[in-house]
Amino acid sequence: MERPTFSPFWHRLRATRPRLRAHVQVTRQRYRGRRWHVAHDPTSNQFYRLSPVAYDFVASLDGSRTVDEAWRLSLEKFGDKAPTQHEVIELIGQLYNSNLLSVDASPETEQLLRRGRDRVKKRLMQQAISLMYFKMRLINPDALLTAVEPIFRPLINRWGFIAWAAFVIFAVVSVLPQWGRLVSGIDSVTDPNAWPYLIGTYIVLKLWHELGHGVICKRFGGQVPELGAMLLVLLPSPYVDASSAWAFTSKWKRMAVGMGGMFFELGAAAVCALVWLNTPPGTMVNQLAYYVMLTSSISTVLFNGNPLMRFDGYYILSDALEIPNLSQRANTLLKDLFRKHVYRVENVRPVTQLRAEWWALLIYGVTAMIYRLLVFFGILTWLMGQLFGLGVLLAAWSFGAWFIVPVGMFINWLASSPQLSDKRHRAVLVTLAMVAGFCVLIGGVPLPDWRRAQGVIESTTRVGVFAGSDGKVASARVGAGQRVKAGDVIAVIESTELDAMLAQALAERAEYAVRLRDARAGGEAAADQIVARQIEAIETVITELQKRMRELVIRAPADGVLVNGDPARMVGMWVKRGQGIGEIVDPASLRVHALMSQGDANWLFGKDDAAPKEFEVSLRLAGDLASVIEGGTARPVPSGQRQIPHGALTFAGGGTVEPDSDERGNPTGAKSRQFSVYIEPVAGALVSGGALPGERVYVRFTLPSRSLAWQAFDRVRKMLQGRVNL
Repeated sequence: MERPTFSPFWHRLRATRPRLRAHVQVTRQRYRGRRWHVAHDPTSNQFYRLSPVAYDFVASLDGSRTVDEAWRLSLEKFGDKAPTQHEVIELIGQLYNSNLLSVDASPETEQLLRRGRDRVKKRLMQQAISLMYFKMRLINPDALLTAVEPIFRPLINRWGFIAWAAFVIFAVVSVLPQWGRLVSGIDSVTDPNAWPYLIGTYIVLKLWHELGHGVICKRFGGQVPELGAMLLVLLPSPYVDASSAWAFTSKWKRMAVGMGGMFFELGAAAVCALVWLNTPPGTMVNQLAYYVMLTSSISTVLFNGNPLMRFDGYYILSDALEIPNLSQRANTLLKDLFRKHVYRVENVRPVTQLRAEWWALLIYGVTAMIYRLLVFFGILTWLMGQLFGLGVLLAAWSFGAWFIVPVGMFINWLASSPQLSDKRHRAVLVTLAMVAGFCVLIGGVPLPDWRRAQGVIESTTRVGVFAGSDGKVASARVGAGQRVKAGDVIAVIESTELDAMLAQALAERAEYAVRLRDARAGGEAAADQIVARQIEAIETVITELQKRMRELVIRAPADGVLVNGDPARMVGMWVKRGQGIGEIVDPASLRVHALMSQGDANWLFGKDDAAPKEFEVSLRLAGDLASVIEGGTARPVPSGQRQIPHGALTFAGGGTVEPDSDERGNPTGAKSRQFSVYIEPVAGALVSGGALPGERVYVRFTLPSRSLAWQAFDRVRKMLQGRVNL
């Protein structure tokens, strides 16, 4: 790329005599085999990375040499590799802005370097744009961490890491056999009574997390000048400023500081996992231990360990790839590519000269942008569903920060950038064409309108199988999924109580028979009648007991397949009379029972002309997502209900329905009303697709094609119905 050597603004800066501030510290680091220098101001905790050529130029600025003299000296040393006048102006401006350079500036130079006066303004602007990640400084914890660090020092080494890893693995292996119990406990988190404990646990755990960053940073000689509070999606969360680790020479030490919070947090989760396993369920200690495990796993996966957001995982990835300022440089690369290929801007200075680094920046920039948008809109949608007014306020604010402000900056660049001085008219026309094309795409091009739901396969012919008497399941003759015929034995129950009662009744009948014979032999007519009535009564009891004994053998009430229960797993269990053992279904006559929330099902019951009269239905089995099964007619039930047809549709079963429970923890159905949709598939489609009753299904409704703008408006309008007057 051609680099213009001279700058029209050089006269403003050439005679100044800047110098690095006396307290600035410079350390050497290596990135991708190349040497770099990192300048650090401990008072403001500002950093700046310098290439060897740039550092040589800055080092020659000793306060007595002018900028022009230092530049000419650099030209003599490095020739074409020396910085241009424009690059020198940009370098001095950035160092001045980072409070690393002292400049005895004239008014004209001060105008050129006025960005150094705007640091507070920029920080406030960033806070306003990042309203959902608002930060507030509280105290300086450095002295406290200095006192605490010797306690943890024996563990902050390779042997401590091996011991930590072994302990965490041991805890994971111990918990895995209790996976079902672990997943089922998630339902308790949705109880509002548990939220204060959950939030308190989260804050304490995050303080422990930040202690990990601070202690490891101090262990390697860094400073931690700031402890503050951050509103992370309106949830208070502590943070520490361990950015002094950026000056560490070893990338492994920098990565260790980034991982420090997760080390401490996962260690606490491992301890609580063992506590959870060894304390009685339902106790406060057991529940708090569960909250720690859940909070640490969710926060680590979604936030701390995720490199696509600027938390711990991001800085770890940046050091692992040896690409500092990964996010900023990736965004700059995307902007430069857009300007170069769309607006034909020439002489765009490349972000990097290394091909591998260029691809890493491109891939990271695209994936991070998509992920952040998905997470951001997902959080806004959740907030609007839970806290509607606050969600709307955040949506409006974020729209302004994420759309209006960038558009304003883009318009300013379009109108005043020197890069477009000779092609501004073309750039304006290209911009108007892109805006028009975008409007046509979202407002005029019909695209498929897809709505989704989850359901479960059920048989239209269903007969329940129940225990006929109280007792213990002695044996099972049929397992889940096996075909039976009417009258086949499914399981056998044994009851010592019934055996004893029947034996006693038979003995009493034998005794009464002897008495009756004696009464008749003695000619006692009155005694004869009394004993006869006693025998009739005991015969009735015997008949009833024999009937209950026959009911100990559970038989199939109809032909079909046994589902929704497995007698083989019930052997040895005590069952009560009337308790469900399973269901007999006809696998040749299947349908899908889907559940939809009111917001998702509004389009099915629309009263206006926009409600679709026809739509197509397609199905995908949860166990075979690659195969599409053609759906038939869909029959929605216009009244909501809280009954859940199958556990597979709840959170614990992988579904989307949030279950509710009473004060004793017994399930009572869905937390919000659900609308049932019965889908009768094309004849034999489910059977030929290998579907079984009880299997979860993903349902997609294909409505008539409409523009993206109409689809978005319709979804927002349906979501707001009942909340505002539309």
